[in-house]
Amino acid sequence: MKSEFDMTDLGILHYFLGFQFMHTQKGIFLHQRKYTGEVLKCFNMENCNTTSVPVMPNLKLTKELDEKSVDATLFKQIIGSLRFLCNSRSDISYGVRLLSRFMDNPRVPHMTVAKHILRYLKGTSDFDLLFPIGNDQNKSCIEAYSDLDWCVDKVERKSISGYLFKYLDAPISWCSKKQSVVALSSCEAEYIGSIEATCQSLWLEALLEEMKLQYERLVQMILERRVIMELSLHFTPTKVFKGQTRIEMKL
Repeated sequence: MKSEFDMTDLGILHYFLGFQFMHTQKGIFLHQRKYTGEVLKCFNMENCNTTSVPVMPNLKLTKELDEKSVDATLFKQIIGSLRFLCNSRSDISYGVRLLSRFMDNPRVPHMTVAKHILRYLKGTSDFDLLFPIGNDQNKSCIEAYSDLDWCVDKVERKSISGYLFKYLDAPISWCSKKQSVVALSSCEAEYIGSIEATCQSLWLEALLEEMKLQYERLVQMILERRVIMELSLHFTPTKVFKGQTRIEMKL
């Protein structure tokens, strides 16, 4: 980077904008343990019981207008803190994204889920991201994982897609977002989600090239076997036959 920008070397990085860095023989560990502790203390959750999952399975949240309202300011503060923690904790991104939709009028069930995530952070505050040292050619490709929750939004009937990218076996990019259109089937929703992940992979490829980092050109996109079969045998051929999709081959 010094060849491109005027920079001053201030030594080994240990703390930056709430992120902590620990240098070891295995590589660099990144975490927000100090900030997590401050968040738990701020919301009186430092002595709470822990849980092993960020959100309960099959969680469905709605506006819950028949439930009692809670302090909207407090709820927004919790969600704001959790959103910052999502920068190093991909495991809470899905739950935080769900709760962010209800900041204007939060109810008791929404606050319960928010505190559930805080309890999860209490029990997993020692989780770190490891960026390993070395150049293992077997792991130098970009790995992409894509999945979705079909029609989880009971109001707009839109699906939530998510992806996670790894480079040198370390997570470097992740996202959980609501799709912009209503998918008529889980297969169609998977198709939309895989396209979003593909767009992100192109951006990451350009970034790695700009940083002059070595990587295999082939991006490995990992989906469920069922999804691959449906896309290859049913969904895509049907779209091509109807003229709704065009396939270009470059030899």
